[in-house]
Amino acid sequence: MTTKPTNRAFRRRTALLLATLLATGSSALAQVAHPEKWPARKASVLVDRQAERTIDRMLARMTLEEKIGQMIQGEIRSVTPEDLRRYPLGSILGGGGAAPLGATPRSGPAPWVASRRAYDAVALEARPGHEPIPIIFGFDAVHGANNIRGATLFPHNVALGAARDPELIRRIGRATAEESAASGIEWTFAPTLAVPQNDRWGRTLEGYSEDPALVASYAGAMIEGLQGRAGLARPIARGFVAATAKHFVGDGGTHDGVDQGDTRVSEDELIRIHFAGYGPAIDAGAMTVMASFNSWNGQKMHGNRSLLTGVLKERMKFGGFVVGDWNGHAQLPGCTADHCAAAFNAGVDMAMAPNDWKALFANTLADVKARVIPLARVDDAVRRILRIKLRLGLFGTPRPYETKPEVVGSAQHRALAREAVRKSLVLLKNDGVLPIKANARVLVAGEAADQISQQSGGWTLTWQGDGNTNADFPNAQSIWAGLAEAVRAGGGTATLSPTGAYDTRPDVAIVVFGETPYAETAGDLATLEFEPGDKRALALLKKFKAAGVPTVSVFLSGRPLWVNPEINQSDAFVAAWLPGSEGGGIADVLVGTADGRARHDFTGRLSYSWPRRADQFALNRGAPGYEPLFPLGFGLAYAHGGQTPRLSEDPGLDAASVNRSVVFSRGQVRAPFALQADPAIRQEPVDTEQAQGGALRFGWSGTAPVRLRFTGPVLDFAREAKADHGLSLTLRVIGQPAQAPIIALAGGRLSGAGLVAAPGTWQTMLIPFACFAAAGADFSRITDYLTIEASAPLALDIAEVKLVGGADPAKCPARP
Repeated sequence: MTTKPTNRAFRRRTALLLATLLATGSSALAQVAHPEKWPARKASVLVDRQAERTIDRMLARMTLEEKIGQMIQGEIRSVTPEDLRRYPLGSILGGGGAAPLGATPRSGPAPWVASRRAYDAVALEARPGHEPIPIIFGFDAVHGANNIRGATLFPHNVALGAARDPELIRRIGRATAEESAASGIEWTFAPTLAVPQNDRWGRTLEGYSEDPALVASYAGAMIEGLQGRAGLARPIARGFVAATAKHFVGDGGTHDGVDQGDTRVSEDELIRIHFAGYGPAIDAGAMTVMASFNSWNGQKMHGNRSLLTGVLKERMKFGGFVVGDWNGHAQLPGCTADHCAAAFNAGVDMAMAPNDWKALFANTLADVKARVIPLARVDDAVRRILRIKLRLGLFGTPRPYETKPEVVGSAQHRALAREAVRKSLVLLKNDGVLPIKANARVLVAGEAADQISQQSGGWTLTWQGDGNTNADFPNAQSIWAGLAEAVRAGGGTATLSPTGAYDTRPDVAIVVFGETPYAETAGDLATLEFEPGDKRALALLKKFKAAGVPTVSVFLSGRPLWVNPEINQSDAFVAAWLPGSEGGGIADVLVGTADGRARHDFTGRLSYSWPRRADQFALNRGAPGYEPLFPLGFGLAYAHGGQTPRLSEDPGLDAASVNRSVVFSRGQVRAPFALQADPAIRQEPVDTEQAQGGALRFGWSGTAPVRLRFTGPVLDFAREAKADHGLSLTLRVIGQPAQAPIIALAGGRLSGAGLVAAPGTWQTMLIPFACFAAAGADFSRITDYLTIEASAPLALDIAEVKLVGGADPAKCPARP
């Protein structure tokens, strides 16, 4: 006999069913994995019987509110230590560009240690009804402790792949852990185990290689370096940190290389390519795994129970916990940043909720009480989190590394980073100009030569790696400084000239150029052509070629790019990737002895195939039609040279036609955008510090608009508007109008008072797309991209207008 359920019970069961359907993906389009097809493990190296008994006792004492708190991570900019008395969160993270409590961004280790201690002081308070549980403090230490001023910055993963040295990776992990622990950090969101298959992807720089086998060979080594050997008690006190294998799974295979996009592959291909690094990482004892932003065949990973639970936890016996990415749960159907049962039911144990953690706490608590999220799922998540906290030794263990600030940027670690730079350089061309004699007269040119921020790339002090000066890197050496040191030590002369100007003809010119810093979506490209429509680096190389000066190109990038014209104009071409803080590592290989012998040979070999044309986006060994310029594994050396013939300069596509991000640069509008100015506004080129005619001056004699229009069919920035992107304006104001200008974008109108706040000085103004959206902008159909309405007497010198990431939606100009 059955009984009819009450309305309340029926509603609870219905809600639980809906949440489960969302989590597992019940629609015909949803992709469900078959765990039996995936590699299996017998037991987790993280599970210890004695620790499990301790966890049992803790769970029995914890209130439901304390359990829910462990499952939520807030960002330091939105959580105070006092908040933890009401909201017992399990974790705090310091996002890119964040500041320690009561301090400023770009701080050294001491303020970060003090911040972590302040949170723990409240979390561990002895008060009635409270189970004292330490927080776990996390950072994106992805190429060293890169949020800490003075830290050693190792080459990005794209460079380390070229070194093909797992032992080097292990040592880098160990050094990163020591500098992180000395800064009060217990957990890094690294390593990235993506296997990038489309080099337009903005996170290619975070991947070791397009080759799954190479990624697999590095995964366990980096985990062991960060955490210590699996199975050993290695508490944080000894200078280790919890690692994160990310982003599970398929982040590097998204369609068209779009960040956070859809990876459209079979399950077999998902296993063969994109899962390659996770088995070794789990075997090495990876304590956490981060769910990916991407979808797999239409289903978001944060809600894929078959993969997060069925494959990772049950089939692979992963014993650590799964953490979500930045508001990744909010991307699930029916979810928001402050409410998402589906992600927890799918297997996310800790949600990364940087700003909406209070509401997420309340809503998750209500979902558990209503049985939308089963209590057993909560207990499993909390058990996993407590397991890692115990294993790290966060419960009362002394932390001697926090009294060792000298570890950060130590000479030993910098020497290791310099070694990594040497081993990651790939020589693509050498017509006898390298090695450079140490007693030569050397000219070092290019805007990037003395820019530590550019050689370090994204994820450096700030999320995008922007806004930094050389003064922000007290323990670093620019590429120029390293070259000058080596040449002068050998009896030669070295001169820095970013523009390439010289009075005395040099024996050789070294030109340093490449991509400017970016991270994540802001790095997505429409084409692999370097500097489409600009070509200032190429112009500099042509200048030296015409003068008959032997020229060495040092190319900085987070991926292979189409640079055939630049290679043709160079006598030697070196792929230096993003080397980090130790620019001297480049001089170690380029500059030889006074008699012309090499001090170090090139040993780097391409871990990505180099494109022959700018339209070879998904150029991977083994794929149909594989025809690279330089294949995977290529690299010249002094010991075995080779000739690089003149290359075709046909890019294979019109790069300007697919440009979406750079609207105005070097005083020129970039196609497919067009300038439309009222006849009453005079226009004339003006110089900047970087270039002659590097800006365009607009002078108003009355009231009129200047428009930058999109000439293509339709420009859709709806995705970018939701992802903290914005409009960056680099300009200088001449004069003071009676009324503030108006800035309009996609129909949203804002006050331009900030433009005229500092007349006479160059400034970069970043306006979030979200601000324009709040003012009525429609980012799904853009024709009038940007309009500046102003009146006399005013002149604006505009050098650059572009799309960038990392815009803070809380910082909006007023509406007119």
